[in-house]
Parts: sequence; structure tokens; C-alpha cells
Amino acid sequence: MISRLYRLLAWMSSIGMFLVLLAGALVTNTGSGRGCGDDWPLCNGKFIPAFTLETAIEYSHRVVTGLVGIIVVATFVMTVVVYRRFREPLWFAGLTLFFTIVQALMGAAAVVWYQSPPVMALHFGISLLAVASTVLLVLWVRRMDKGHDPALASMLPRSVFTWVLSAAIYCYVVVYLGAFIRHTDSGGGCLGWPLCNGELVPEINGATGIVFAHRIAGLILFFVLLGLFLHVRKQAGSSDPAARSALWVLILVICQIFSGAWLTATIGNDQWFIFTNMLHNLIITILFSILIDLGVQARKRR
Repeated sequence: MISRLYRLLAWMSSIGMFLVLLAGALVTNTGSGRGCGDDWPLCNGKFIPAFTLETAIEYSHRVVTGLVGIIVVATFVMTVVVYRRFREPLWFAGLTLFFTIVQALMGAAAVVWYQSPPVMALHFGISLLAVASTVLLVLWVRRMDKGHDPALASMLPRSVFTWVLSAAIYCYVVVYLGAFIRHTDSGGGCLGWPLCNGELVPEINGATGIVFAHRIAGLILFFVLLGLFLHVRKQAGSSDPAARSALWVLILVICQIFSGAWLTATIGNDQWFIFTNMLHNLIITILFSILIDLGVQARKRR
């Protein structure tokens, strides 16, 4: 039986990492990355800086990251001390701590030294992995509370794990392209949806080429996840936990596509654009986390 304290820490880590990811996206979308100047961990040379909107956003991101980091460390320590006999939570809590440290160091480096857009896009990718690790820990706690893992009721062919792993890697690439668009301010490269600047296939160059490539990659991701769902349902049956997870992934990728269309429609409207961008980030984070959990369960059931 999992203790109430550990359950609370797992949930706080997961919710906290979601907040860190969204706060980081808010910093990027509002151009607040230089809100604290070149100082880290201080902000403009002060522990409590003078208030401006950019400073408040950047400093709040740092404070949230610091608090969540403490929770992540506490979760990892309790995992090692109390639940080290279990392999899964050690991996999940350990990976969360590792990715949290990496993203914090990358964030600090971005403040002190100039970082290119490809490196900054990777910063979001590391945050995505940190969130997914916390979600895996929460799901493990829930399964342990039930006294058994319902996902282990039957075996699955190796092909399911191979498909999920391939889909997860490809999904990560698509996410990276989206983050690269934000860090290069290329969002206006394709106006309109589903057409790009009124054309089915626009002239492929500059920002237009980047955004169009992201759209095509997203469409391919939909077909990959549709194929995954059909394959899992065929191999395991529609009532199997793996099939339900695959269905959620399929639903979320459809939501992600339409949130991308909404995001495009709000370009030029700063307030709505920030909201739709955050929603776009939230959906793909949940999708990726469920996909990774499906991969973990498929591997255990090979």
C-alpha cells in the first residue's frame, strides 16, 4: 500500500512540472526571457526585483521551478528510502530529477549566455520528458493503490511496443519542430488553415517552410497514431487498458490538430494567441505522457 505522503508528493511533482512547462511557454510567448537581465539565480541583481510585467513572468517561472525542484528531490529521496524495492518508481522519480536538473541548467545558460533557437527548442523537449516521468509515477501509484496492475492481464505482441516506441520518438520530433517555430518567431509563416497562405503547397522557404513542415509532420502523426490504435485494438480487444490508452492518444492528437488551427486563427491577437499557444502545449504534453505510459505497459506485456 502506498503511503498518503508519497501519493501527495507524486501528484504535487506532476502538477508542479505541468506548471513549470506552461510557465516556460508563457515566458517564451510573451518574450519575457530577458526579464531578469543576464543574472541568475538573482533577477537584475536582486533577490526581489523591481516589478515589470516581463520581470514578473520570468521571475515567477524561476520561483515555481525552484519550489517544484524541492518537491521532486523530496519525492526521489522518499522513493529511494521507502520504495527502493520497486524498480519502476526508482526509474520514474530518478528520471524526473535528472530532467529537472537538466532543464534548470539549460534555463540558467539561456539567461547568462545566448542560446540558439535549436537549443532553446530542446529546452521545451526536456521539460516534456520531465512531465512525462512524473505522470508515469502518478500512474504507478494509482495502480499500486488498486493492489494490482490491470494492464498485465494478458500479453501483447512485440509489434505493439515497437509501434508505440516509434510513435513516441516521432511525436517528440514533431514537438521539437513546434518549439523551434516559437523560438524563431515563425508562427506567421502560414496564415490560414488548412491552407497555408491560401495555397495547398506554398513556396517552401523561411518561416513558411518551417511551419508547413510542422503541419505535414502533425498530419503524419495523426495517421501514425490512428494506425497504432487500430493495431492495439486488433491485438488486445477494445476493452483492454492498452486499447483505451491508444484511443485517448488518438482523441488528443485530433484535439491537437484543431488547437493548432485555432492557434493560427489567433495570430495577431496577443491575448488569445497566448491562451491558444498554452492550450496547444498542454494537449501535446498530456498526449505524449499517455503515449509513454502505453509504451511502458506494452514493454511489460511483451
